[in-house]
Amino acid sequence: MPGVKKNAMNQFSIKDVEALTGIKPHTLRIWEQRYGIPQPKRTATNIRYYDDEDIKMLLSVAMLNRHGHKISHITKMSREDIDKIVMDLTDNATDQQVQVEALTKAMFGLDEIAFEKILSSSILQYGMEATFIELVFPFLGRIGMMWQTGAVNPAYEHFITNLIRQKLFVAIDAQPKNQAPNAKKFVLFLPAHEPHEIGLLFANYLIRSKGHHTSYLGPNLPLDDLNPVMGIYKADFILTVLTSAIAAQTPMHVANKLSSDFPQATILLAGGQLFQANINLPKNVRLLYTMQDLVHLLDMLRIVN
Repeated sequence: MPGVKKNAMNQFSIKDVEALTGIKPHTLRIWEQRYGIPQPKRTATNIRYYDDEDIKMLLSVAMLNRHGHKISHITKMSREDIDKIVMDLTDNATDQQVQVEALTKAMFGLDEIAFEKILSSSILQYGMEATFIELVFPFLGRIGMMWQTGAVNPAYEHFITNLIRQKLFVAIDAQPKNQAPNAKKFVLFLPAHEPHEIGLLFANYLIRSKGHHTSYLGPNLPLDDLNPVMGIYKADFILTVLTSAIAAQTPMHVANKLSSDFPQATILLAGGQLFQANINLPKNVRLLYTMQDLVHLLDMLRIVN
């Protein structure tokens, strides 16, 4: 946020608040004037900002307000009562927005127990695949812009992604290792300067859950280092995810390089960079704009035992 100095406590502009909570600036100012919530702070140069506690409180207030509680009534409730109703809403929620808001609040509270409870409940009710596609990725997308613009302390990213990674490691390890002989073989990796591993880990889980083989090489792998792997593994598919705006390789460069080096394989490219690029694809390159595209591909490759 221009003009606001970052410190250990996050400082959010009114636009940041809108992005995280869905509360319009006009509505927020009315709440401040009429009910005194929240009470924004000001920098030494008189720039208005909100802190972590404001965000956590506003996420709760927004959730209650969207579920029929009038703001005039909410402002008279104790924080304990608000938290109890929010917990009840979260426990019984069936819509994505409530769950995303609950995850966001758990992130700002560094509340591992709450975060774990929300994810575990969703996985138990809807399954791993649906939970990640319909809840985890929308949640990561919602706060992703906050991380990129520096509005959120990177420590929150580490806290959240490590919890999600743990879930994925456990789920991947639980997949059977005796895939069918006619299963396809996938190599999964991230190029140099691509550290964001959640999407690739989920793809690894998804592919294995459908009965196929994977060789997971992880992040920050130079493209030339794939050659000895492919010489031994001879994968049918190579999957990589391009999200980092600072990555040295453009999607076009990656597509052309992998297509040329491995003409017998199908190259699968995913990630946010694809939306920024105008790509003239080689014949053996396929774009995956969403995880549903990967699910559709795996359905087409369905193994019949």
